[in-house]
Amino acid sequence: MEIAVSAVTGELFSRFISFLLSKYSSHEISEDKQLERLQQLLLRICAVVEEADGRYITNSGMLMQLKGLADAMYRGHHVLDMLRCWTLTQENSIKEVQVGSPFPPLKRFRAIVDAAGKDKARYFEIHRTLEILETAVDHMPEFVVLLGGCQRMSRRPYDAYLYIDNFMFGRHTEKQRLLNFLLEYNPPSLPAVLPIVGGHAVGKKTLIAHACADERVQSQFSSILHLNEDDLLRIAHSDTLLSGKMLVVVEFVSDLNEKNWEELYTSLAQMNEGSKVITISRFRKSEKLGTVKPILLDIHSHEELTYLFKTLAFGSANPMDHPRLLQVAEEFAMQLQLRGSLISVNICADVLRWNLDVNFWISILNRCITVAEKNFSLYGKHVRSLFEQGHRLDITNFASSSAAPLHIIPFAGHSSALKDLQRVTLRELLLDPSVRPKGDFNLVSWESKLPPYTSFIHFVPNYSQDFPKDKPLSGRKRRGDPS
Repeated sequence: MEIAVSAVTGELFSRFISFLLSKYSSHEISEDKQLERLQQLLLRICAVVEEADGRYITNSGMLMQLKGLADAMYRGHHVLDMLRCWTLTQENSIKEVQVGSPFPPLKRFRAIVDAAGKDKARYFEIHRTLEILETAVDHMPEFVVLLGGCQRMSRRPYDAYLYIDNFMFGRHTEKQRLLNFLLEYNPPSLPAVLPIVGGHAVGKKTLIAHACADERVQSQFSSILHLNEDDLLRIAHSDTLLSGKMLVVVEFVSDLNEKNWEELYTSLAQMNEGSKVITISRFRKSEKLGTVKPILLDIHSHEELTYLFKTLAFGSANPMDHPRLLQVAEEFAMQLQLRGSLISVNICADVLRWNLDVNFWISILNRCITVAEKNFSLYGKHVRSLFEQGHRLDITNFASSSAAPLHIIPFAGHSSALKDLQRVTLRELLLDPSVRPKGDFNLVSWESKLPPYTSFIHFVPNYSQDFPKDKPLSGRKRRGDPS
């Protein structure tokens, strides 16, 4: 009897194991097919989004659909990279990277590998992303037909997708909306006003420069005038005649002074028919200046930042040849989404692109995290908020040698008294701390390659002298901070 029971038990166990192996094998095949399907759908969506970027789209419904296609595209890229990273990690049996560094180990970096190994979560992510992409593709035929009737833009060299750091990334819908505003006909009346509102360094000026570089926009206006708050009263109280069909761009770097704006707008009324006004501000209060719906610019989504960061950081290298770096890049993107900005993405990518070594990347990532945590403990605010307020930051831990404190004061480079100081780029300082000058100097964190070619310059004081002790911020923003 015992022999029979043992035989039956063994047979049942054998069948159970065979069932599990069969199910696992079919799951693997299914997952491979799903990945192949994801790549096919992503290729189709990417082609349509790229084509749409080269057309003038005036249909508001098409613009909404373009936004959905772009969101699906970046999500698809993100999931595909994560799954490729997981596959390469499994093939190379990479469970954790040992880093010979004085910085603390990355807890989340290990968690990425562990989390990626959970079949259910991975399968659900693929399935959900496939649903989103398939829905987008199902609604694409009508969009493509209508797109064929949209006028094609004249391409410029820096628009090529091969040089993503030389053209404006993302903002597909916003670019079209701004072009529509500038090119559409307005009946004779006071100049139309479009407010563009967004936080620090989200690309407000770059968006405008992108639109102003368009050939049709340039032929639409006789001149393009850029003003700031200091110019408002001068123009309003002068007898200057703003003649011709003009585009006036007004930047508000502090809270809105409605009286000054009313005086300026009265002066702008003398411009010729068809003239238009764009306002730039970080303050939502400026929305009420508009005669049309404002363009609101928020920080890019995590999927967008991940796509941009990886493209910039790897440069011409194939990310698939660097599975460990893919994992670190994912963590970089997460940290930049939480604490950084578009400028931070470009700064970090510019440094990392010169050294595709996993230990170097993790070292830089740990420095970024340490600096962010230290400033939060000092001032009670994230680095992004401190930059927006023009508050000084402690970035001593960015340098491998912390013999001397390294503090920066954002935007001080705009002061004429500091223009003659020696300049050092942040990349130079990170790669070789010995380049730090003695005494005061200007630190160039990043220089944009796009019009208006903004340079982000910060004053670094000489800390051999006494300096006031750091105090937590009250939460009130300073007046006069750049947008």
